[in-house]
Amino acid sequence: MNIQTVLNAIEEKYPQAAALTGGENEISVARDRFIDVMHMLHDDPALAFDMLIDIAAMDRIPRVPRFDIVYILLSTKDFSRLLVRLSAGEDEEVPSVSGIWGSGNWAEREVYDLMGIKFSNHPDLRRILTWKNFEGHPLRKDFPLKGKNFDQQFDPSEIQDY
Repeated sequence: MNIQTVLNAIEEKYPQAAALTGGENEISVARDRFIDVMHMLHDDPALAFDMLIDIAAMDRIPRVPRFDIVYILLSTKDFSRLLVRLSAGEDEEVPSVSGIWGSGNWAEREVYDLMGIKFSNHPDLRRILTWKNFEGHPLRKDFPLKGKNFDQQFDPSEIQDY
């Protein structure tokens, strides 16, 4: 699917909600229309991005807003891909897309665990790759390069909580 077709469809329903970001198949979505645009990308039969492949987050410190969250979507109708970018500040919650694409559940938990980005209305937002009492978020640029003394934090009984 042509990126301009996607942009035109969004622009028709939500003016100024999306823009090209520079990537071949990448758009940036306005925060106030994010969940509306994501529903449209999934539900509109002409677009039909029915699969969320992954969610990635980038720490852009010292830029404000600090984070970029990139959603990788696929249309199984024509196998076209779309990257949807949303920027978020350090203490801002991002709307969860797990109600639109079920695969968003674990992908959002991973982003939360490793980057500390919270997702509003997520059904089970808790750590998925580190343990419950782990301090910090290991993929943030301000996480200590040498790591921390994990032996003092880790309690093997916490593994059973997952």
